[in-house]
Amino acid sequence: MFRGVGAVSLDSKGRVVVPARYRDALLALAGGRVVVTADPSQCLLLYPLPEWEPIEKRLSGLSGFNPQIRALQRLLVGHAHELDMDAAGRILLPPMLRQYAGLEKSVVLVGQGSKLEMWNEDRWQAEVDRAIGFGHGEMPPELEGFTL
Repeated sequence: MFRGVGAVSLDSKGRVVVPARYRDALLALAGGRVVVTADPSQCLLLYPLPEWEPIEKRLSGLSGFNPQIRALQRLLVGHAHELDMDAAGRILLPPMLRQYAGLEKSVVLVGQGSKLEMWNEDRWQAEVDRAIGFGHGEMPPELEGFTL
């Protein structure tokens, strides 16, 4: 399980160092093999390979005749890159994915259970601000009555 929010640095070669708490889980779950892909929110999604494979299979099994489904397949499956974490716990992010997500020196990692999100720092702050807005009458009906 991936939980928590933290900042990591993107080096000049496009590598991010995975924090030890996540690195250990990635090694245990997938031997350090991950899939990184684009998300419609303009962040990147990082999955341990075994978590990604059923998602990819399900997406690929959907009908490509529906333009919305086809667009999602192009985004998620088309941008998916299988990567290996190196001995130093770094992942080299492909240039197209870094550009898509607007990743610069500071990257925000957000644990989301079975995956991690990788955000541009400014986009992440805008996402947090939007989430705080739910408390002002914009709450989705699925969350009515939900308490923490």
